[in-house]
Amino acid sequence: MKNADAVIQEKRAGQAFGRQAPVFDTIYGSDRIVQYKRKRVRDHVEQWLRPGSHILELNAGTGEDAIYFAQKGHRVHATDISTGMLEILAKKVEEKGMSAQVTNACCSFTNLEALEEKGPYDYLFSNFAGLNCTGNIHKVLSSFEKLVKPGGYITLVVLPRFCLWETLLLLKGKFRTAFRRWSGKTGTKAKVEGLPFRCWYYQPATITRALQKDFDKIALEGLCTLVPPSYIEGFAEKHPRWFQRLVKWEDKWKRHWPWRSTGDYYILTLQRKEFS
Repeated sequence: MKNADAVIQEKRAGQAFGRQAPVFDTIYGSDRIVQYKRKRVRDHVEQWLRPGSHILELNAGTGEDAIYFAQKGHRVHATDISTGMLEILAKKVEEKGMSAQVTNACCSFTNLEALEEKGPYDYLFSNFAGLNCTGNIHKVLSSFEKLVKPGGYITLVVLPRFCLWETLLLLKGKFRTAFRRWSGKTGTKAKVEGLPFRCWYYQPATITRALQKDFDKIALEGLCTLVPPSYIEGFAEKHPRWFQRLVKWEDKWKRHWPWRSTGDYYILTLQRKEFS
């Protein structure tokens, strides 16, 4: 994708999520599957997060994760392209008296070289498919080496090109949704709060190959592979026993093939090589 087109699409995504920012936490905050996803991601990160780490968060949104990790004793520099999201984040941080622990900057992840706070950081973190909002993923990944300390970590939560649950929507005749991840280089049309933009889907191998010179892959697990995606509304409330069973089964199989890369998301963690 041409750089100018990529910038336009990222700005559109930023505007769309900025419009959603005032209601984002209301829509998603109490959803049981969203809560499950957040806990899974945080538990994963905390396996490698050293005490008192300095974290760079990409696409930080309204700051739910930034504040969580700050409350655990870490410092977080939260970035997002959406000024609307960052306004909500900054308000939360001020209300909690955490301005010393959580800073923020409006910055596209395709322009990370423009960050004033360049680190290097102990941990780089991107949750819930923020990186799927760019068609220029290799430019994003190429900036990580300078931002992460030797021995430091990266955790990325990304939408893959195949999702078992979405493919099963073929049985309901929802062909567009079932095949939307197979769009290739042109991306897939998306819409938030009435504003259109495009998104792209990336396999774990795409990311690990791009980073292999400077980073080693240390963990890959599927998220919402057996547990339904959160857009299947009300599943956990309507089927609590099945929900608990699926949580248990997913926890058992999350790092095994094929489940580690066929969920709604995957969680990928890499470690910066000491010498590269």
